[in-house]
Amino acid sequence: MMESIKEIYKIGSGPSSSHTMGPKKAAEMFIKRQPEAAKYKVTLYGSLAATGKGHLTDYAIEQVFKKKNFPLSVEWKPNEFLPRHSNALTFYAYDGEDKEIDRWTAYSVGGGTVVDDFTKEETVSIYELTTLEDILKWCEVNGKQLWEYVEEVEGPEIWKYLGKVWKTMKASVSKGLDEEGVLPGSLKLARKAASYYTKAKNFSGKMERRSMIFAYALAVSEQNASGGTIVTAPTCGASGVLPAVLKFVETYYGASDKKILRALATAGLIGNLVKYNASISGAEVGCQGEVGTACAMASAAATQLFGGTIYQVEYSAEMGLEHHLGLTCDPIAGLVQIPCIERNAFAAARALNHNTYVLLSDGRHRITFDEVVKAMKQTGHDLPNIYKETSTGGLAIFHQARDIMKNS
Repeated sequence: MMESIKEIYKIGSGPSSSHTMGPKKAAEMFIKRQPEAAKYKVTLYGSLAATGKGHLTDYAIEQVFKKKNFPLSVEWKPNEFLPRHSNALTFYAYDGEDKEIDRWTAYSVGGGTVVDDFTKEETVSIYELTTLEDILKWCEVNGKQLWEYVEEVEGPEIWKYLGKVWKTMKASVSKGLDEEGVLPGSLKLARKAASYYTKAKNFSGKMERRSMIFAYALAVSEQNASGGTIVTAPTCGASGVLPAVLKFVETYYGASDKKILRALATAGLIGNLVKYNASISGAEVGCQGEVGTACAMASAAATQLFGGTIYQVEYSAEMGLEHHLGLTCDPIAGLVQIPCIERNAFAAARALNHNTYVLLSDGRHRITFDEVVKAMKQTGHDLPNIYKETSTGGLAIFHQARDIMKNS
């Protein structure tokens, strides 16, 4: 059974749900398990080790132990991948004589979720229907919308949680539009959201609107890259897509908070289905699982907000994921900046295009959402590890080679 959509929308600090939020949570869990040890060690494997510095993985873990004044050493093994997941880390606890008293291996599987080899982290599995086809049949039989199915399963209390999510999303947009300067990290990448926003206000018509969707997405993505507070949707690295689209529809089409929250429910359901049936982890399936899923969520939300049928919503979500199939995760210097930030902006624009395209149709199409989720999972499985958040292939390696040539 699928978990609550609360697991898709987690409020926390960037820059990465899998490389920052997840390892931080794992560290907290291990301290609860071994609070009396004399010292500790953590070994980072695979993608966590390969891009951990750029994602602040070690910093996030160290801060947890530092609060307790517990000594911690960090070991890096970027070329060693554990079988279950590429985002693996093993914690060790030692007594006063340096004797190992406990070890625990955890996996940060995306969206801030942590599992181990034995028991999954305690979450509420509540959705019996785990394909969009079955959910659409339920909606058809009961004369309901997709957001109503979410309410049926989650209960009316979900609206309070989604209200908090929407409030946080809007705050991240506003703060990001007001910030200037350079993002942290070796790239010295300048923020763009504030200048894009200023320029957008000087335009009119279609140019203003298209520029504004870019500004909104950049604002949240830059907040994430700087370690600011954001909402995973479904991950930190893809957190700018959905808020940008929702803010855009609120600003230019006057969508009410009630309608926005219903769109969040539908988008959360889409993200949940991808997470359950495939993956939302860039380290497992590449960026198609992160930005691709975010685009599917935003596409579905936009189509619902513009009055689309449940079948048009399904079509829009399908296109959001289909047109990101094969997208690699190759962040330069291991930072959630290039190409991540721009990808959020263009995925938001794509989501609005999908909405327009779908509303011109009758909702009929050949490839179903469930099929494209399966295709994404298989594609992710077939991608070499160099294209799955290790910064050892694609843009990351070519940029590194260019810098080496400059300095030689």
